Amino acid sequence: MPASLEEAKRTAVERYLTTDAPGVFSALAASTAPQQNVTGVGIGPKLTGGQPSGPDCVRLYVERKVPLTALSGENLLPTQIAGVPTDVIESGRFVGGAPPLTLEAMPRAATSAPPGPVRTRIRPVQPGCSVGFQFTGSEAGVVMAGTMGAIVMKGDRRFILSNNHVLANENLLPIGSPIFQPGLLDGGDPAADQVAALSQFVRLDPSNPNLVDCAIAALLDSRLASPEFLPNVGKLKQSAVSPPALHMAVEKVGRTTGFTTGKIFDVQASVKVHYSMGILTFDDQVLVQGDSGTFSAAGDSGSVIVDSLQRQASALLFAGSPAFTIGNKLANVLSALGVTLVI
Repeated sequence: MPASLEEAKRTAVERYLTTDAPGVFSALAASTAPQQNVTGVGIGPKLTGGQPSGPDCVRLYVERKVPLTALSGENLLPTQIAGVPTDVIESGRFVGGAPPLTLEAMPRAATSAPPGPVRTRIRPVQPGCSVGFQFTGSEAGVVMAGTMGAIVMKGDRRFILSNNHVLANENLLPIGSPIFQPGLLDGGDPAADQVAALSQFVRLDPSNPNLVDCAIAALLDSRLASPEFLPNVGKLKQSAVSPPALHMAVEKVGRTTGFTTGKIFDVQASVKVHYSMGILTFDDQVLVQGDSGTFSAAGDSGSVIVDSLQRQASALLFAGSPAFTIGNKLANVLSALGVTLVI
């Protein structure tokens, strides 16, 4: 008897989703070894010509698809796992991170902003705008920026919600570190533009599967921020979270690409993501495809992904590839931090 989809997926994760780094090649090349080429494992309808064409199967996401004739037998991915059909989908490499640049590159980067206030100094700050921390020590000549995702509350205090890697530099920053709007990559002034202080983050674990990449920073003054999202997302209908669903129409506004729309492609993905600290794995993630080109790019990390129909928040963007954006389920984020969404 064939295994259930979830059982077959677990088998595929155990078999293929390792954090082995690919070798270094002297020419344009890619590893076809499954443990290095497989970037994720999910569940969804089998695709033909990019369109759903059959029942749900185990999806094997790969960094690069190559002709079958170029693959040796041990590098061929199976057409089924434990009796459950598989589908191989090219995703590209998943990368998490806000874009760091040297100070010399900053003026050039700041001139490439999309229309609107996503990279400018705005008061009150709003979800979708540029935020970030300040590198110190040996990295003092580097500046960065990510995206403020939302305003959340714990007790009677209000906080900025974003990613660990946007507010806490992948576990490295001490609690109390200043957070600036805009991020210093976008012209923020450390002497004048601090809006919050790092308060809490869920540690990123390089040794075990992660569920979330998230952090919060306490606002210095609640009047410094508005919970209404920048255009064209605007005000949410309610603070309740909208559970991600396959084919759900979604949207986001972020520091790099501004307002974009897309559809949810997978709601049960296990993925491996490249960070500065190494390759990390994540379980129970949401994959999104853009409606027209990319849904996100580096610097959009921290954006909240919104259910376009229900006008409710659904996921927290933290990584992506040329083909897909990855988000943590927002219910998991809020639970991990012990906060509620403010609208």
